[in-house]
Amino acid sequence: MSKTPAKRAPRVRIGPVDPSLTGMAGLAAVTELVERLGVVKAFDEQVGPVKQRARGLTGGELLVGMATAQLAGQATLSGLDRLRSDAAGEVLAAVPFAPPATAARLAGRFDPARTAGIEAGVGVLADRWLARLPAQRRSELVRGRPTIDLDSTDVEVYGRGKQGVAYTYEGKRAGRPLLASWARTGLVLAADLLSGDQDVRPRCAGLLARALANLPTALSAAPLVRADSGFFTGELARAAVAAGADFAIAAPRNTALWRAYAAVPETAWTDARDMHGAQVTAVNYAPAGWPPGTYTIIRRVKVSAAEISADPRSRRRRTIPKGQLTLALEGVADHAWAVSFLVTNIPADEPDGIVAVEVWFRGRADIETQIKDVKLGAGLRHLPCADPTVNTVWMWAAILAGWLSTMLQSLTGLDQHAGRAHGDRLRHQLINIPGRLTRHAGTLTLRLPPGRDHYLPLALARLRALPAA
Repeated sequence: MSKTPAKRAPRVRIGPVDPSLTGMAGLAAVTELVERLGVVKAFDEQVGPVKQRARGLTGGELLVGMATAQLAGQATLSGLDRLRSDAAGEVLAAVPFAPPATAARLAGRFDPARTAGIEAGVGVLADRWLARLPAQRRSELVRGRPTIDLDSTDVEVYGRGKQGVAYTYEGKRAGRPLLASWARTGLVLAADLLSGDQDVRPRCAGLLARALANLPTALSAAPLVRADSGFFTGELARAAVAAGADFAIAAPRNTALWRAYAAVPETAWTDARDMHGAQVTAVNYAPAGWPPGTYTIIRRVKVSAAEISADPRSRRRRTIPKGQLTLALEGVADHAWAVSFLVTNIPADEPDGIVAVEVWFRGRADIETQIKDVKLGAGLRHLPCADPTVNTVWMWAAILAGWLSTMLQSLTGLDQHAGRAHGDRLRHQLINIPGRLTRHAGTLTLRLPPGRDHYLPLALARLRALPAA
C-alpha cells in the first residue's frame, strides 16, 4: 500500500521592502517620555549651543539620539547608521539620528563647560522625574535618607591611537569611568572619565559634591555615602561630613587594623544578618585626620580549611590573618576567619545598630549591578573614538540611556511586576518589538504583531496622562 506523500510547505517568496515596517516600535514610548519631561530642552538649556548655525542637531538632540541608540542595543557610533536605515523607526524616535561622523564631530565640541552642562541637566531631570512619580513611591524617596554609592569600572580598549586611556595594574589598556549613583533609584548623578592608571581618590570628594548637588530638592533627609576600599581617603570622609552626610568606607587591611582585630574579645562578636557564618563587632579605631565620631566595624566570616585555596594569588587568602592561614593550610585548624573592615561615622551604639549598618553597607553591591547594566545594557562596554572628549559624551549617553530606562519603567509601573528590567530585558519586552507604521488622514497608526502581551499600549497611556514639563 503506497503512502500518501507528505504535504510540502509552500515556497516563500521575498517581496519588496516595506518601509512602513520597523523593528523598534517601542521607541514611541521613549519619545513620549522625552517629550513629557522636556529632556532635550533641559540639556540644551544647560549645555548651550554646540555650533554657530541654528540648523541641524542641538547638543541635547545629539545626546538623546545617542542614548536612544544605546537603549535600542547599539554599542558603537556606526550603530547610528543602522537606526537611520529604519525609516519607520526614525519617525517614532524622539530626535533624528545623526550620521556617525557628524555625531563624533559634534561630540568633540563638548568642552569641560558643556560636559558640566550635561551633568547639570541630569539634576533637572531628577526633579522632574520625582515630581511625576506615584505619590507612594515619591513619599518613600523623599522621607528616606538617600544613599550615594561611589564606584569605578574599567572599559578595555584596543588600538594605540586611542587617547585618554592607559594600562591598568592588570595590564589592560582601558579608560576608567568614575560614577556616583543614587542607590535607591539606580540613577547616576555625577561621573568622570579617567584613564586606566588614574587614582580615583583625588577626584572622589569633588564627585561626591556634584552628586549631592544633583539630588532632587524635595529630599530633605541627610544623605549617606558608601564606597569600597579604592576610595579610602580622609578627604572623602571630611567632604561627606562637611556636606551634612554620614559615610561608610571599606578599609584596606593594614597593620593597625589587624592589631585592632586581634584585641577584640570573643564575647564582643554578634551574629551578622543574612550572611551565614558571619559575625560583626565595633572598635574605636579611627585613622588619623578623619572626622570626629569615626569608628570601625569589623566583620569576620567562618571559612573551612578545605575552602581555602593553596594558590598564593587567591583573593580570600588576603582576608585571613597570617597565623590562622598557616594553621589552616597545615591542617592544624579546621577553619579560619575571613576579615573585613568598615570605617564609618554612622551612629550605632547598640549591637543591633552595628549589625544594621553592616548589612546596609553590603547593599553597595547594587552599584556593581548598575555599572554592569550601563556597560552591557547600554554601550559603555566600548569607547568608540580616539578622542577622549567624544568618549566622555558617549559615556554620558550610556548614563542617560540608564536614566531613560529607569524613568520609563517607574513612571509607567512596568517595574512593579517583575522588578526593574535591565537593558536586555527592556529591549526584548518594550523597545525592539516589530510594528507597522501607517499614516491616514494625518494620523499615525502603529500596528503590533499578535500572539504576545504588549507593554507598549499601557506605557503610552500612562505616559500621556503625566503633566508636561
